[in-house]
Amino acid sequence: MRESAQKRQARIAEAVRDRGVARITDLADELGVSVVTVRRDVEDLARRGEVRRGHGVARSLRPVPEEVAAGGDAVAMVVRETNTYLTEAVQGAREAAQKAGLRLALHIAAGDGGSEREAVRQALDAGARGLLMSPHWRTRAEAEADHAWLAALDVPTVLVERRPARSSGIYSLDCVRSDHAYGVHLALGHLAGLGHRRIVLAARDDSPTARVIRAEFAEQTAARGLSDGCRTILSSRTAGPDPHVADPRAVDLAEVVEESGATAVLIHSDVDALVLVQRLQAAGIDVPGRCSVVAYDDVVADMGPVPLTAVAPPKAELGRSGVELLLRRLDMGRGGLRPGATRHVELLPDLVIRESTAPAAV
Repeated sequence: MRESAQKRQARIAEAVRDRGVARITDLADELGVSVVTVRRDVEDLARRGEVRRGHGVARSLRPVPEEVAAGGDAVAMVVRETNTYLTEAVQGAREAAQKAGLRLALHIAAGDGGSEREAVRQALDAGARGLLMSPHWRTRAEAEADHAWLAALDVPTVLVERRPARSSGIYSLDCVRSDHAYGVHLALGHLAGLGHRRIVLAARDDSPTARVIRAEFAEQTAARGLSDGCRTILSSRTAGPDPHVADPRAVDLAEVVEESGATAVLIHSDVDALVLVQRLQAAGIDVPGRCSVVAYDDVVADMGPVPLTAVAPPKAELGRSGVELLLRRLDMGRGGLRPGATRHVELLPDLVIRESTAPAAV
């Protein structure tokens, strides 16, 4: 016979009193009902003043001993399923969390539209006390659409490899990102030092990082007096804001190099760079004899037939720094301290020189 709501809620209240903190998912498993049912029961109990609601948990009204509150502490990191760039950041975050006695739960946002919100909901339902997030934000409009619900989160949240605009409602969130303007500076400085004056940027245009790289390339080539000999194209057919629509910027790199007389290419990302280098070589354009190549990201840049010189953002350090920012917020909350100033941290990339760059051919 199915248990009545009254009896079920009484069992929930008793479990919460005994444990101090009980996860919604654990209660659902124990009672043999859905998470939605338990969440509604906890809402009813909270309205009656029998428990306190938290994100994914129900808490006792009595003070909870520190060892109980800390038991099984977890923070969550939400990333897109296709974002291989953040693999090292995830590992760095996990190491930092473990060192602090926390478990890092990885939640993958699969698919488009709303998947990141669902991943966050699941993370909070599972009891995550804080979040590390790297929203995809394929366009600026997507970023703006996320601001309201991100600002409404009431657990500490740190943005990784993202920095919102000053005018946005989430500018007050802590964040850590690579200084990609400096990354472009390193690449152009290296190529200019080798005598290259005609440089093509083959870049993505589907993320905040991509937009920074494109904007900085235009600004910095102009500042160096190179803008007349430089051009920007899309690095692949699917690298634009809408991967399902043909983008006129997705032209053939080999043809652009031949037509423009370019002697060097900067390619974001290095996954795209491996493909494009193969196409250059298939078209008879030797790398680096005829055309030097610098990749951006340094995830797999060293694995091609020609190991690629690459801008290497400090990916593992991004994860570690993100957890450190999150721990600072969690420690303040646990100690009853007032929140400190918001921190926006920028980490400088390196340039790893390999075999794909050489002096410009005379």
